[in-house]
Amino acid sequence: MSGEVLMSGELLFVVEHGIATITLNRPDKLNAFTDDMQSKWLDALEECRTNPEVRVIVITGTGRAFTTGGDIGGFTEYAAQTPAAIKARVSEGIQRLPRKIAEIDKPILAALNGMATGGGLDIALACDIRFAAQSARFAETYVRMGLIPGVGGAYLLPRIVGTSKALEMFWTGDWVEAVEAERIGLVNKVFPDPQLMEATHAFARRIADGPPLAIQLIKRVMRFGLDKDLATAHEIVAANLPIVRTSEDHVEAVNAFKEKRAPRFKGQ
Repeated sequence: MSGEVLMSGELLFVVEHGIATITLNRPDKLNAFTDDMQSKWLDALEECRTNPEVRVIVITGTGRAFTTGGDIGGFTEYAAQTPAAIKARVSEGIQRLPRKIAEIDKPILAALNGMATGGGLDIALACDIRFAAQSARFAETYVRMGLIPGVGGAYLLPRIVGTSKALEMFWTGDWVEAVEAERIGLVNKVFPDPQLMEATHAFARRIADGPPLAIQLIKRVMRFGLDKDLATAHEIVAANLPIVRTSEDHVEAVNAFKEKRAPRFKGQ
């Protein structure tokens, strides 16, 4: 599988040396979502979740956008649907993407090559870490269409930038440039445009070379503990600690430290 493009057309999926790269490939439409793209994206994420060869996932786009979310050209179709049909389409459609992302313990990085708006920005927020190209910019554009955040933004954005800043972004729909996005914590780091993918994959390589069990369990116990009290969070950690304490990777890490060499982790 390594290096093989598993899907083509509106979505590209490559697994190489432990790093899976999912690339949205509809640049003429700013990588706006289609049903086919969503279906392929979900399949790719499930492959990443279950494939032991995949240690880190990178999501990016082609052209001048990461993704602008829903295709506005299709918005008029909703007007003829019943409220129940609209709810079902959203719940069983685009909302499946952030839910699938939330199921995955492996690190997920968003390489924001260009603009990310509306549902596209919401998907980026669902990722663990966001790196941005210097020219990238972001906006929660729902209010411009007379809509509310439908893909998880109302849940995710205030947890990342705080309630007041999130409401400012939602109520105004204003653009946030990459440098400002880094300042408010919307993205982790900003890189010159030509360096974005190289820098993202270098970070991914560093994580992929680490102990997979520990890296995935760190993500799990942190996310499970975010809305818990300290005692419950401690209990979650205590329940998961034996998994890594008894792992081959822990033994390898100790031996490598004693022998002053780089460890070779197997995820076991």
